[in-house]
Parts: sequence; C-alpha cells; structure tokens
Amino acid sequence: MRVLMVGDVVGKSGRQLLTAILPSIRVAERIDFVIVNGENAAAGVGITPEIADQLLSHGTDVITLGNHAWNRREIHGYLETQHRILRPANYPPGVPGCGMNTYNCRGISVGVIVLQGRVFMEPIDDPFRTVDYLLSKISHNTPIVFVDFHGEATSEKQAFGYYVDGRVTGVFGTHTHVQTADERVLPGGTAYITDVGMTGPVQSVIGMKYDSVIPRFLTGLPSRFDVADGPALVCAVVVEVRAVDGKATSIKRLQISQQDADALLHHEETRQ
Repeated sequence: MRVLMVGDVVGKSGRQLLTAILPSIRVAERIDFVIVNGENAAAGVGITPEIADQLLSHGTDVITLGNHAWNRREIHGYLETQHRILRPANYPPGVPGCGMNTYNCRGISVGVIVLQGRVFMEPIDDPFRTVDYLLSKISHNTPIVFVDFHGEATSEKQAFGYYVDGRVTGVFGTHTHVQTADERVLPGGTAYITDVGMTGPVQSVIGMKYDSVIPRFLTGLPSRFDVADGPALVCAVVVEVRAVDGKATSIKRLQISQQDADALLHHEETRQ
C-alpha cells in the first residue's frame, strides 16, 4: 500500500494546484490513500464545508486539521456529520468533531489520528498520553495507523515520533509550513518527518504576503496577515506500507511546482 500525506494547504492558490494535480499524482505515484492537512485552506485560516467538499471530491480520502480547526463557525456542524475530516484528538471533551477514525481502502482498514503539540501552542491535553489511549482503541481494528502531529517545536515532534515508533505506521509533522529534510523510517518501522511542508504560494512567508508580515518584525505591533497569491508548490510525502503488519518500508519527500504540475498534466493528456 502507498499512502500520500499532503502538507498544510494554504489559501486559493494551494487549493487550486492541489485539486488540479492530485488525481495525476495518485496515478504517477500509485497512491492508494491520501491524507491532506486542510486547516489553512480557507483564506489562510480554517476551512469551510464547501472547501472540504472540494478537496474530498478531487482525490482526498481524509482531511486533517490543527489549531485553526474551529476558526470558521460554519465548519462546526460539518465536523459532527462528515467523518472524513478530523480535528486534533487531544482537545477537551465537548468540542465539535472527532480526532480519530478508520477508513476502508480497497478492503484494508487504515486508521488516522490527529494530535496537537503543546510546546509554544495553546494549553491542551497531553498528546503523548492521549495517543496511548487512542492506540488501545484503534489497534484492535487495524495495524495501519497514521498520525498527523500538528506542532510548533521540532523537539516535541521528534520525541513523539520515537515515543510511538513501532506502534504506528507513520508520523507526519504539520503546522510550521516548511518541509524538513529528515524523512526516515525509524528503527521500529514508523515512517517519520518533522514537517511535511506547505501546499501554497511560493513567494510568501508561510503562505502570507511577505509585505504584510515584515512590519510585525520591524515594529512588534499587531498587523493583519494577508494570504499570498501567485504560483504554488505542493509539499507531500509518500509512504510505502506493508499491509500485513502496518510497518513502513520507505518514505519519500515530494515537492511539485506549478511547472511540474503542468508537465504532469500534459503527460497524462498525451497518454490518454
């Protein structure tokens, strides 16, 4: 089995590139299952039901969210009814949605968990103890489990990766929007990367217009960040999974530019 994890989708340019190219990526990389972090898909903050439906209808199997999961009020009811979208599981009881589910992929059950870090983030429940509880529930259903760990600190993400090594198939770091070059399969068979990266505008500061961000650093005063536009980049990883025991056998980083996407789409058209 081959699983694709796509890093944080930011704004319109990120959505447009991903929805245009994802079906072709699935073919080119022989992908069976796709996880997309979409928590910044709506104008850089949050997600709407319409955008979620768009992503799900263009080749995404599961959407994961993070600390901006509830920024758009209209998504609250959607999280209760659409189980192909997950928010962090370690928020207190009573918040909308769920943070773990299993999905059928060609007769094979795939588990997905979303957790949020606590270092330099909002104070929420412990993701380490939470994952112990969640794995005690989901491991009876499938050995294939992927975790989107949405956090700021690289040390927390790496510690978490080793904490669950051998107990989950893959740990994908999200939130910082910059793809790291430390992808590897840990000793216990867990695929790991500190941050998958961002699917969004290239000429930006983590997806925002740089001229709206720089004044914050110059003055220290609050300022509004505007989503950048222009050519986008898809950042993702592909994990090869041994279905019998849920162990990862390889992990590969992907970066697909607008130019790469155009070439891939042209190749698909000529092949047909």
